[in-house]
Amino acid sequence: MPRPTPAQSPRRPAASGSAAASRTDGEGTVRFSAQNWILIVAGLVSIVGGYVLLNGGSVDLAPALLVLGYVVLIPLGIIWQGRDREKGA
Repeated sequence: MPRPTPAQSPRRPAASGSAAASRTDGEGTVRFSAQNWILIVAGLVSIVGGYVLLNGGSVDLAPALLVLGYVVLIPLGIIWQGRDREKGA
């Protein structure tokens, strides 16, 4: 008997109290709000600016911008839920 492909296998709903259920839509994809995209784009701008300054020889500001982008802004943009999601809207 052939095994069902992922398209054929039935989807099981996530548990109602799980974090995954609150962070995904019905298709299992993560929904990003405008705040998430702003943080992610700010992180990318910080990273590009850091590499540009690093290429120019700035050893003071460039590492700070790279750390800000890689360690703070992009992860925060991925995990940020915002106040409207906490209220269930």
